[in-house]
Amino acid sequence: MTERMNAKRPLIVGKPALIMIDFQRGGEYVAGQENGIAHMDNSAGERRARARGLVTAARAAGIPVIFIQEVHRSDLVDFGRELDGDEDVHCVEGLRSTEIAAEEVDFRPGDYFVPKRRYSAFYSTDLEILLKGLKVQTLVLTGGLTDVCVHYTFVDGHQGDYYCRVVEDCVGGSSRAAHDASLNAMEYLQAGARRTSSEILAAFEAFKRSLAA
Repeated sequence: MTERMNAKRPLIVGKPALIMIDFQRGGEYVAGQENGIAHMDNSAGERRARARGLVTAARAAGIPVIFIQEVHRSDLVDFGRELDGDEDVHCVEGLRSTEIAAEEVDFRPGDYFVPKRRYSAFYSTDLEILLKGLKVQTLVLTGGLTDVCVHYTFVDGHQGDYYCRVVEDCVGGSSRAAHDASLNAMEYLQAGARRTSSEILAAFEAFKRSLAA
């Protein structure tokens, strides 16, 4: 029984969706507005390029792509406890740094788009309604930060009984240690959760072929 329960499930169960979490322009704004948050390295461009490849493959396979954006009101009233830790003011509405980096990740007018005020893409948003309407069962998560918004979205998806996969070469953490710890924590919740972009591309292609069969 234990062996059966711990066996890895297929990468895609039912209908998948590609969840693009907080692929925003970033940048540092001082003058009391935005100071940004820490990142583990300078490889964000490479991760975005791989994520864009997943967007292209998902579109070709008829898989929904959902873009998530963290955004806060300019008077900072909706930050709540978010500034009690290491993060300074960030993702303020109206700033270029808060915009989704559309040209880098192929975000288009009319794409599914979910803004959020908290770390999890599920918390007080309509993501759940959208996923139910699309009849999605498997969430493929990319974006940043691994140890914050990606991790908490994964956890809420897991608790909502979705099959969750995190594309480990398309996410980046606040530090390498935090990144690795969060990936391990997600794998603990769902065996086989950690996947590479090459695995996801192959799975999307297989899903496309299954629809054509």
